[in-house]
Amino acid sequence: MPRYSIRPIEAGDAPAMAEVIREVMTEYGAVGEGFSIEDPEVADMYEAYRSERRAYFVLLDEGKVVGGSGIAPLVGAAEEICELRKMYFLPSARGSGQGRRMMELCLGVAAEMGFRRCYLETCASMHEAQQLYSRFGFRSLPAPEGATGHFGCDRWYMRELHHSLGRRS
Repeated sequence: MPRYSIRPIEAGDAPAMAEVIREVMTEYGAVGEGFSIEDPEVADMYEAYRSERRAYFVLLDEGKVVGGSGIAPLVGAAEEICELRKMYFLPSARGSGQGRRMMELCLGVAAEMGFRRCYLETCASMHEAQQLYSRFGFRSLPAPEGATGHFGCDRWYMRELHHSLGRRS
């Protein structure tokens, strides 16, 4: 069995995923009002992603939750735009290629859901994450999109999503 696996979040994963988010956000100084650490969904990521056009995945290291990422409609934006949300990994999982795997999965699921563009926001301190976003074709934006309420974020990105040939959306 491989060390790492990715699967949809389950109800029992919610406390561990909340802890991952809080630990990583604190590590990067992204705490307090205006940061996603304050979003109510952090307390129960499973429930937050159960509705239509939403998906959240967890990264497991030998069965232990060490990260996650999700897709949801971008609040306050056109319905064709989704947001890559809450993509965080503990330090032990970084640099192992799991960010690439998670990104491929999330972008593929977003395209299958009919989204045409994917938005994300982050902080200048998250250098490794920004490198990953750039490798996946995300382009820097001059200002935020939508209405996430994350005014603490100071970097915004968007990319087009590619749909399978023959798929009509």
